[in-house]
Amino acid sequence: MPEDHVGDVLSWGCALQEPAVASPALGAVLAVLASLIIAANVLVAITLLCLIHKSGSKGLYFVLNLAVADTMVGFTVVGLVVDEFSQPFYPPQIFCVLRMAFVTSSSAASVLSLILVACDRHLAIRRPFHYVQLVTGLWVGVRLVGLWLVAALIGFLPVLAPAFQRDIPQGKKCSFFAVFHPAYMLTVFCAGFFPALCLFIYLYCDMLKIASLHAQHIRGVGLAGGCPPARALKAMRTVAVLVGCFTLSWLPFFIGSVVQTVCLECFPYRVIESYLWLLGLGNSLLNPLLYSYWQKDVREQLSQLAAGVKRRVLLLLLGSGRRFPGRDTKPLPTVSCLRLQD
Repeated sequence: MPEDHVGDVLSWGCALQEPAVASPALGAVLAVLASLIIAANVLVAITLLCLIHKSGSKGLYFVLNLAVADTMVGFTVVGLVVDEFSQPFYPPQIFCVLRMAFVTSSSAASVLSLILVACDRHLAIRRPFHYVQLVTGLWVGVRLVGLWLVAALIGFLPVLAPAFQRDIPQGKKCSFFAVFHPAYMLTVFCAGFFPALCLFIYLYCDMLKIASLHAQHIRGVGLAGGCPPARALKAMRTVAVLVGCFTLSWLPFFIGSVVQTVCLECFPYRVIESYLWLLGLGNSLLNPLLYSYWQKDVREQLSQLAAGVKRRVLLLLLGSGRRFPGRDTKPLPTVSCLRLQD
């Protein structure tokens, strides 16, 4: 083994030999973040299921899958919250490896779902007249199954290849850098995240280009007056928000992890795990807002669900004569518009 590599391994081992300290503040932040992630994505998933049942749109399955993946991210974080509040807790090696593998798999599924949503929208814009014929139930099912298989492969790669694992030092809690070898992070970045980021940016920039060309064409024909520039500006703003949120959420974590792999003394791994990783988790909370609440049909369906729940609650309260003995629950007389005109 080369001397430089031995020195890096020893430095990494010395850094991880520091005693584990429970962080109630970090545990509280993770608990709040996990609760918000689960609540927001479950609400979006229910809304999308109702909308899919009503419209039958196949493309909504990809957004639904994104909500499911982000919900799994929230549930996996709950386990880490329990670890933060149960220190000292020194589980066996295989327990930590599997726990962090599930965390990584759910995060990878969330990132891959973003790419799949971008691909679906790109196809709808590129081939709008063939989209319905191309996107069938089999098309959607094969891509979703492939997505989860790839996410599981990324997360459980250290389980399949023990060379990517590390022996957890005595007195060290379960954490990403305590379980996985730094080469694993470099592999995931080079073979997974960086190509996905480039594809994500390309797809939305190409969609923006197509939207701009359509706006120029409409403006040249003179069909919409001053509307195309406003629509083009809105499209640019939407693309900037989507690409910016995804990049700012995950890129700092991966850059810090790669720097940590190359130079062990340059970047404290606790900063990566305690702060930069939280940015990546925040993406699972932003996704319901960016990909669901901004869509008009999803907002309308959510309003209908809220109105339905409110109506049922009022009927339940007003329908009980015991609770409101003095209230007359008979329907009020109504007058039609024709009678009013007469």
